[in-house]
Amino acid sequence: MSALTAVLGGVLIVYGAGWYLGYWIGNFSLLLFVLTVVTMAYWLAERFRFAPARQAAADALAAQDAQRRSELSRLGIDKVDGDIEAARRQLLAQPWWLDWTAGLFPVILVVFVLRSFLFEPFKIPSGSMVPTLLVGDLILVSKFHYGIRLPVLNIKVVPNNDPKPGDVIVFRYPVDTRIDYIKRVVGVPGDEVAYLNQQLSINGKPVPTRSLGEFYDEDSMRYAPHFAERFGQVDHHILVNPKAQAYYGPEPKSFPMSEACRYSAEGVVCKVPAGHYFVMGDNRDNSQDSRFWGFVPDQNIVGRAFFVWMNFGNLKRIGSFD
Repeated sequence: MSALTAVLGGVLIVYGAGWYLGYWIGNFSLLLFVLTVVTMAYWLAERFRFAPARQAAADALAAQDAQRRSELSRLGIDKVDGDIEAARRQLLAQPWWLDWTAGLFPVILVVFVLRSFLFEPFKIPSGSMVPTLLVGDLILVSKFHYGIRLPVLNIKVVPNNDPKPGDVIVFRYPVDTRIDYIKRVVGVPGDEVAYLNQQLSINGKPVPTRSLGEFYDEDSMRYAPHFAERFGQVDHHILVNPKAQAYYGPEPKSFPMSEACRYSAEGVVCKVPAGHYFVMGDNRDNSQDSRFWGFVPDQNIVGRAFFVWMNFGNLKRIGSFD
């Protein structure tokens, strides 16, 4: 078993190193699930086989010592050298390969349950959600807000809330589901979303906006026009640069259900299909989103982002956001 454990550890190291160096895209959910299953197998083997076997060996040693002392006592020898306590402790001690497997199972199980069903941490890698979220923000995502899903498979088994316009969601990028994206929901099933001449409209009604002056983006070291945009009763902030009108690329589009969208020199108009959502970044002129690659299927949704728990470059960033 020690050799098998060493091989498994080597595979884990190779997988992690290749992921870190960029040779392949890792799947942390799958990795955590595999680690939970493997360490659980070791934990069960330890509880029902290895630990009882070590205890039996220690008890046998104690019985042999007691028998030896009894026989010597019958011969009139009351003082017997030798203490088996150190040997018993050595027999009862867990070997290293169980310390690093069965011993870690409770911790890995807790992390797996918390991450799969309650909250998952993410790091903001790009500026597509500036000014709401900055590069380096470490955020929490509620995994149960939109329903409980099976780990790894991401199949919803218990429904809860539906995403609504204005929600910030994390989802599996439809073009490559190994990658997680974060954007804001602007259109739900049945909505007609129009983004024409940098003005967002839902079902023919412009989304209310008001100017907030300029925003200084520390990453790009530039100022950008800063606006508050309102869905319902909640404001969120966006950046829109009139000098940076987006180019949506050549026609026709090849993403699923692209026939639900119409493109022109002014922008794009899409009818959101059932079971799908239209999402956009708050940094409207620096975001690859539904305008370019299409709709987000409900089964791709990971959860609702709601809290910045750390930014090592700016502790003032800690807190909730809209």
